[in-house]
Order: sequence, then C-alpha cells, then structure tokens
Amino acid sequence: MEPPTLVWVGLVVTDVAATALTLARDFGLTRGDWAADPGGRTIPVLGVGACALALFPPADPLLGGAAAPGVHHLALGVPDLARAAQEAAELGLRPAAAEPGLAGARRVALALGATAGVRTWLTEAVPAPGPGGGRVARLDHVGAALADNAAALDAFTTRLGCPIESTQTDLEARIPVESFTSDRYGVVQHAREPELVGGLRVAFVTVGDADLELLEDFDPRHPAVVAGEGPGTTRKDRSAIARFVATRGGGLHHLAFRVTDVDRALERLARAGHTLLDPRGRPGSRRARIGFLHPKGLHGVLAHLVEREEI
Repeated sequence: MEPPTLVWVGLVVTDVAATALTLARDFGLTRGDWAADPGGRTIPVLGVGACALALFPPADPLLGGAAAPGVHHLALGVPDLARAAQEAAELGLRPAAAEPGLAGARRVALALGATAGVRTWLTEAVPAPGPGGGRVARLDHVGAALADNAAALDAFTTRLGCPIESTQTDLEARIPVESFTSDRYGVVQHAREPELVGGLRVAFVTVGDADLELLEDFDPRHPAVVAGEGPGTTRKDRSAIARFVATRGGGLHHLAFRVTDVDRALERLARAGHTLLDPRGRPGSRRARIGFLHPKGLHGVLAHLVEREEI
C-alpha cells in the first residue's frame, strides 16, 4: 500500500470551546471548522504543521460510542479510499464499511485488533485549516502506549507502508554502592551491578508530517509505581505507560508539539496559567529535551513539548 499521510488527530475533550481557544491563544494554532453532518453541525479543527487537531466532546456520534478524554484516533489520508480499503482488507487490517466523516469526506475504520489498539481511520482528502502562528513548529509525534510494539510495527510499516524513523530503548538504572568504614583502614566503597528501575522500548513511525511513537514497557515484571511530585523521569514515564495499558488495554496516549526552545515555551505556558509537570526541559527520546503539561490545561489531553535537532 502507498503510505498514507496524517490528516488529523482526533482529541476527546471535556470542553471543546475552551480547548479550541487555548490551542489558538496559547499555542498559536490556526482554527477552522469542518462540517460534522449534513445538518450544519461543525467540529473545531486547529492546524499544526501540515496536519490538524480535531476536537470532539465525549459523546460525539462521529466517535462511534462514548469515549474518555484524551487522544482518540488518527485519520490517515489516502488518494483513493475504495482502493485503500480493498488493499487494507487484503492485508488483514479488517476495514469497516465506508461512512461519512468530517468535512464531507468519507472514512473507513481499521479494526482495533489489527492495529494493536491504535484507533485508525483512512479518510479522503479534506481542506487543511493552515499551519498556525509559529509558536509551535509542528506536531512532532503522537504517542501510543502499547502492550506489543511488534504488532503495531507490523500494522503500520509492513502493511500500511509507513517508514520507521528510528527505534531505541530508554532505561533508568540504580547503581547500589556498598561502603565499609573502619577507624583503622579507612573507607572502602564497592559499586554493585546496576539495577533496572524503569525502561521503555520505543519506535517512531513516520506518518506524513509527524511520527507515531510506539511505547512498550521494557520489563512488565516490574510493578508500575505511582508517580510522585517533581519532574518526570524514565521510571515515571514507564509507570505511566504501564498503568495506561493495564487500565485501557493500550492505545493513543499523548501529543508532542515541536518547539525551538522548550524552556522558554514552558515558561510562557506557565504564565498563561498552565500547570507544568516538568517546570524545565528534561532528556527525552531522540536526543530531545521535553516538558510535559498537566492534562487539565487541554481538558483531558496529555501533551508535551519537544525541542530537538533533526539528524
């Protein structure tokens, strides 16, 4: 199959109007409105780079059932929906029948079981709302918390034809130190073997102007501890992914916006009233510096900022 392109990311939020205002005012995104049905109902969409964020209330009929706040689905554009649906069926992605979607375009849902829990629609072309005002360069990636990265890679790379951008393993380890203190022989210290306290298997798959980040617990035998106060760490990130998979069975988890200076962007958002989970940028995947925002700022959607250089 010819690789599809990310057209929009569907977000479920508790307050659509307030979220649209926040994304336009605090993130500099350009707002548009797409038709949701022939009766004139519309859905706010906000351009970010070459794709968009579409905002839905939890019970919107286009979601196919009541949904919890958060990142809900990916809409991947294809030039010929009927042909793409036929190819998807031949590839074992079990597409549903075509149905009306946003902006008068038809869409086809791929089976959740065939995409490792990443809710995905194929869609016809829709008009883009515009790239935004420059505070956010583009959508860096959409993160997915999964029980099996291999299954998602099979769906998105082997079957849908999207290229792998990179893979990596994120680990946090503790190095125990034994200390022997004597009044005659002084202090002798021995470092033991490092002990794993948290880790993630990570893969990035390119879907047009952004990447899909696949996150899998490195070692599910470790308990998922509840994150405490203070900035994030690999251990806390791993626990968040493990808890999400345990409670929701895996799926889309967060958004990441690309910025040129993560510390300045975090300071600006703090002044705008956002609660920061990371008050300053910290190390992240792909040699990036990242900073997470509390999901209440986007009415149920977890997001973070990314500062990184392309290689």
